[in-house]
Amino acid sequence: MFLFFFLLFLTGVLIPGGCASEGKKSQSGKKGDPRDPSAQVLQTEASGEVTYGNDLVVLDASHTADGYVMICYNGSNEKVKLQVTSPDGTEYTYPVTVVGDYAVYPLPGGNGSYKVTLLESVSVEDNLYAVSFTQDLDVQITDEFAPFLHPNYYVNFTADSKCVKKGESLAGKDCYSDLDVVTQIYNFVIKNISYDKKKAENVPYGYTPNPDETLDTGKGICFDYAALMSAMLRSQRIPTKLEVGYSGDVYHAWISCYVDEIGWVDNIIEFDGKNWSIMDPTLAANNSASDVKKYVGNGKNYVTKYTY
Repeated sequence: MFLFFFLLFLTGVLIPGGCASEGKKSQSGKKGDPRDPSAQVLQTEASGEVTYGNDLVVLDASHTADGYVMICYNGSNEKVKLQVTSPDGTEYTYPVTVVGDYAVYPLPGGNGSYKVTLLESVSVEDNLYAVSFTQDLDVQITDEFAPFLHPNYYVNFTADSKCVKKGESLAGKDCYSDLDVVTQIYNFVIKNISYDKKKAENVPYGYTPNPDETLDTGKGICFDYAALMSAMLRSQRIPTKLEVGYSGDVYHAWISCYVDEIGWVDNIIEFDGKNWSIMDPTLAANNSASDVKKYVGNGKNYVTKYTY
């Protein structure tokens, strides 16, 4: 369950501010022409060029070079899981909630050998599964950022998504660099999305974030915060990882992103000792800046288990 317990009794907002516009100077300290805020949503497709499968499932591996595969489950089992094992042995397990249509699954572990396995329930009561399909894939990703720019199972958006249009609007407000866009979107999320305690206590099996729903309702759990911000940033051509792991001893979700001025921003961002410090929108939305800095420290309180 994605419940960040100590958020329930700490309040406040990490220092806001948006994009700097005075003298047409960006957060990165650079001047020049405004950044193009036009959204760009990379398309995913099951083109059928490379496929594997059986009567139950079709695995479309036509676009592994772009950092993703697509799965279509056609069976009738009440509880199905998909397991993607990355080159380093990390096992990513997804609930299969779509029947008769394709869903997108990322290949976040870089180049190497992946194994894709479909498991169907043989006993719901005992939580037992049997392997219905498995396939090894030799993956060579052309662009290392591709898995973190495309939509996927947990960062789900299209060109028509409200979150994409909102990201475009925010990126058009005096932003001169990717860092400006990250700052603008980050501050919007932490100021406008509130933590949903009730939802956090009752997260159903197979739950997947819906960025547009989070935007509409103005509330969500940490998974929702991270997915919303990831979708907005990816649609602005900024590679973003939705990361799931442990914050202390609590299961949690946050983001890391890549900006040209800095590189990968993993857990903490230091910007001239000013503004915001951490790329965890749930934590920032529910705590003061001093509480955040005290908790985060050098980043050791965050341990990444999965990257989407």
